[in-house]
Formats: sequence, structure tokens, C-alpha cells
Amino acid sequence: MITIETVETLQEEIKNLKSNNKIIGFVPTMGALHQGHLSLVEHSKKQCEITVVSIFVNPTQFNNKSDLEKYPRTVEQDLKMLKNKNVDIVFMPSEKEMYPKKDTSQFNFGNIETVMEGKFRNGHFNGVAQIVSKLFDFVKPDKAFFGLKDFQQVAIIKAMVRQLNMPIEIVPCPIVRESNGLAMSSRNQRLSSEQKQDATILYKTLKNITKNYKKHPPAELQKKSIKEIENNSNLKIEYLEIVDDNSLETISNWNENKHISCCVAAYCGEVRLIDNMQIGSVDKSIKDCF
Repeated sequence: MITIETVETLQEEIKNLKSNNKIIGFVPTMGALHQGHLSLVEHSKKQCEITVVSIFVNPTQFNNKSDLEKYPRTVEQDLKMLKNKNVDIVFMPSEKEMYPKKDTSQFNFGNIETVMEGKFRNGHFNGVAQIVSKLFDFVKPDKAFFGLKDFQQVAIIKAMVRQLNMPIEIVPCPIVRESNGLAMSSRNQRLSSEQKQDATILYKTLKNITKNYKKHPPAELQKKSIKEIENNSNLKIEYLEIVDDNSLETISNWNENKHISCCVAAYCGEVRLIDNMQIGSVDKSIKDCF
């Protein structure tokens, strides 16, 4: 495993690999790695000859300065985990390396960037598109792997690749959960044991929705589910939406859409958590979601 800190060195390495027709897989991360990230690495290792992982806490996608400051950084542990997974290249640039000057690029993703996460995190997805487009340009991967915990982000990245006409396959990968059902997230490190238990209500609520969706209209089930979460005084819900997987528009009945998911965001103390779950056909391909 080699660790690279500059764009120039990375591009030289990628150029050599491309000249030898190596298939390159890429896993962009912000560090504080957990089994969810490692599962993306495993998918890349299975499908590609070379796996590149980036570690960079991107400031332009944080609409909350405090959240950026508190985001966990565990570089030494991260590198050890990636080495154990036989990652080929780790790209760890500085902020100055990634943003030698202010990035003023603006993206327009239409409705999919204004709902759910986009509604509550102004500018977040533009920041995501800024950094991921830069990384894609530097790494030039054949495939890039993203976890479906960030369901809306996957839709944004796919839209960005189409807009920029990038020859990259975006591979959505299943959510990895802790033993209690909590979706794995770097932010979970900031939760106390009691808070982790409280947070499992999000998972339990999503499971109940998938079991009972045929018994109630979407709007009624949404209302019941929000109330279920709000019954725990330690959770503050931002949204719970039942949406079409492609358009991310709220659905009005179960029969009008082929692929449906429920997405939720809530605060547990100061920690903001997101989760989602597919509703309906259990045999549909993850790739069919977008």
C-alpha cells in the first residue's frame, strides 16, 4: 500500500496504471473508517485490479461549522485498517492541495438536491459534487463505490457523472449495520451507549414501515412513523419521507411507483443521523434503484 499526498504524484501513479490497462476502483471517504467503508473496499477488490481510497474531510460540504470541527479524525487507525485490506493506494491530500483557490463551481441537480438532505443542508450537495468531481478527475476510476446509507448522495453522484459525461460506473453498495440495526456511520463514534440504544428506534421504525406498508396509505404511515420516533424525547426528527427511488419525489400511493424507499434524518443529542430502507419487492437489484 502506498500513501500519496499530492495530486501530481497521484496522477503520475494513475497514468502508469492506465498505461498497463489496469481496472481501477475508487472509494472516496472522509476517514474515521468503519466496517461500512471496508465493505466498499471489499466490493472494489472483487471487481477491480487496483483499489484507491481517498481520505479527506471536505469543508465545502459542511453547512454547519461545528459539525466540521467535531467530525472524527482517526488517520493512524484508518491507514492500519486499509493496509489490512490490501488497498493499493491511499490518497490523503491537504485542504490546500484540493482547493488551491476557492472553488466557485455550481451544479444544478433539480429536484433531487432540494428535498430531504438538500432541504436541511443548504449547499451540501454542491460541496459533495465539487469534491467528488475533483477526485474523479484525479483518480480517473473505472468504477466508484458508494454506500447506500447516503441514499440521496448516490443519486446526486450519478446525476453528476451523467452531466459531466464521465466514463465511470457508480456502484451503490448495501448499508452495513451494527448488531442492533443502527446504520454504521463515522458519527456513531460521538454517541454514548445510551444514545446508541435510542438511535435504534430509527431502524425499528423503518423495519415497521417495510412490514406494514400495505396496511396504510403512504401519508398515513408517514405520520404514524414520525409520531413513533417523536415518542422518544432524546430524538429530534428532521424528516421522514417515503419517496420514489429515481425522482426522490414523495409518493401518494403504493401502486404508482416501482421502486420506493423510506428515508429519515434525526438528531440524537448533537449527532445528526440518517438512514433509509427499501420498501416492497425484496428481489429488486440495488442497481435498479436509480
